[in-house]
Amino acid sequence: MTRSTRQRADSETQHDEGDAEIDLDDVDPEDVVRTSDGELIHEETGLILEDDQIDRGPEWRAFTHSERQDKSRVGAPTTKTMHDKGLTTTIDWKNEDAYGRSLSSEKRSQMHRLRKWQERIRTKDAGERNLQFALSEVDRMASAMGVPRAVREVASVIYRQALNEDLIRGRSIEGVSTAALYAACRKEGIPRSLEEIAEVSRVERKEIGRTYRYISQELGLEMRPVDPKKYVPRFSSQLDLSEEVQAKAKEIIDTTAEQGLLSGKSPTGFAAAAIYAASLLCNQKKTQREVADVAQVTEVTIRNRYQEQIEAMGLSE
Repeated sequence: MTRSTRQRADSETQHDEGDAEIDLDDVDPEDVVRTSDGELIHEETGLILEDDQIDRGPEWRAFTHSERQDKSRVGAPTTKTMHDKGLTTTIDWKNEDAYGRSLSSEKRSQMHRLRKWQERIRTKDAGERNLQFALSEVDRMASAMGVPRAVREVASVIYRQALNEDLIRGRSIEGVSTAALYAACRKEGIPRSLEEIAEVSRVERKEIGRTYRYISQELGLEMRPVDPKKYVPRFSSQLDLSEEVQAKAKEIIDTTAEQGLLSGKSPTGFAAAAIYAASLLCNQKKTQREVADVAQVTEVTIRNRYQEQIEAMGLSE
């Protein structure tokens, strides 16, 4: 028993001496792993490079959602989608006290007055009222189009920047908020055309495009050209086309784009024509009218892009 203990002690001494000789500057990052406890360990030697981790979580434990709700002492995270970033107090609409008992008529009247004044004081000036209305418009349109929460956050940030730079003057709040949402969709790689944006907006397509170009130029927004391939899955899904058609449509787009046919063309029309051509090649034919309705382009556009694409692919008769 004594001998095994001495051997173990000698082994630990040698291990410690080996660790002390390691130069941290010479450690290969690929040999370093982070454990579930947050420690950085050198795999080859077992040396712990970093162990002073800050636990930013709560000091309590909870195993169910209801337990977390009961023990949590903080509110929702701040968000740019609300004019006050979600930091103000909200008075519940229920006329009940903390124990769930109904309030008396006198208390109900008092709470009604408090709610009314609470809504009034949440916006202290015209600028905040402008922002409140604009962000509500962004949220309404984003919900109608079904875009992710991240897009709403980006759109809210873009609108706030436009408001701070005084770009709203002389333009409608609806127009700028719609342009901000369109810019956010492009920035986040969520394919939405101007026609789709105009459908849920209260302003016309022409004004949206004009306002979008203005704010993107003034704010220096770096927008990459829209990739037509991003429209293919959504359009194909609406047309009930198979994965084979989608793959063929993307192949057509890649081949024709390499030959410069995409330059100056509408990405939605280009994608629609590729889907139409792919449906014919895969014997899952869809009419030009069906594809045009889904892509919100004209049949003439599809016909022209289709002719260009099949000639570039060497498939023309």
